[in-house]
Amino acid sequence: MADAMGLTHLEVRPMTAHTGADIGGIDLGADLDDTTVAQLRAALLRWKVLFFRQQSIGHREHVAFARRFGAPTRAHPHEDETPPGFPEVLALDSRRYEATFGRKWAAFDNGWHSDVTALVNPPAGAVLRAQQVPRYGGDTVWTNLVAAYRGMPGPLRDLADQLRARHSFGHTHETGGSYAGRDARSPLVAIHPVVRVHPETGERALFVSPSFTLADQQVIGLSPRQSQDVLAMFHREITRFEYTVRFRWEPGSVAFWDNRATAHLVPGDLNDLDFDFDRVLYRVTLEGDIPVGVDGRPSELVSGPRYAGTGPATTPTGPAGDPGRAHPPAGWEREHR
Repeated sequence: MADAMGLTHLEVRPMTAHTGADIGGIDLGADLDDTTVAQLRAALLRWKVLFFRQQSIGHREHVAFARRFGAPTRAHPHEDETPPGFPEVLALDSRRYEATFGRKWAAFDNGWHSDVTALVNPPAGAVLRAQQVPRYGGDTVWTNLVAAYRGMPGPLRDLADQLRARHSFGHTHETGGSYAGRDARSPLVAIHPVVRVHPETGERALFVSPSFTLADQQVIGLSPRQSQDVLAMFHREITRFEYTVRFRWEPGSVAFWDNRATAHLVPGDLNDLDFDFDRVLYRVTLEGDIPVGVDGRPSELVSGPRYAGTGPATTPTGPAGDPGRAHPPAGWEREHR
């Protein structure tokens, strides 16, 4: 909703005490003014994930909106995985899964995760748009990693502050019915602080991703058994119900989340049933920074490239991309929605 001066007046309606806000009074297909962009960024930093409903936008508007907040990344190295002319847009299409695996939902590896934390610079955020959704089922759940860190008792926070963990994608994932199997010969591996300091707010987030910090991956300095026990404890903290928000998709729904401060859960209720529904969503991710721990040490690249955007952001506060840098190998982006 715009006033006589063309300025948008946002409606920010928090959905839970910690996580998620419904945003009204805005058309994501419009040419947003800088004040509106700043208000949206502030709301995102506060609530970690924003939801927009009944948005009639296409790929061009989707990419343009994302670009106001950072540099969009290339979605996939194979053109048949992206809409023609839009290399930034990844199609999450159940019909493609069915053609590849013989089952619409066979590609879904259920599990909590932040996007692609096996990269040394995981995406800063993502914008996901629904075109076609099931009549029921297929919801996505987000959790607030800052709230999870704050909610732990002091001794556990002190422990987490000191730790670093290996995040992997490719050789550590099972390949049956998963796109990750295509990536087994060139895995992504990075070592991240267990607690990362948010580059914009200074908040501390419990930066563990159960789908990437797996049981056989050590917390640096701990034995495999100790690592498993410690990670299980932290994983339980980030998935506590009170930190989560659940979103029911409709055609035209858009979710925009801060990947530095959230993890999310895929819609596992669709996996084992013979649904006759199609689910088609499109995602744009934003180039991220290299995480930094409480001690000021950055994450370390072990294997794979640093991932860059396809071009500069159109807002002065967003990161600028370098299109000449490498993109990750096929399969990394299938952390299903």
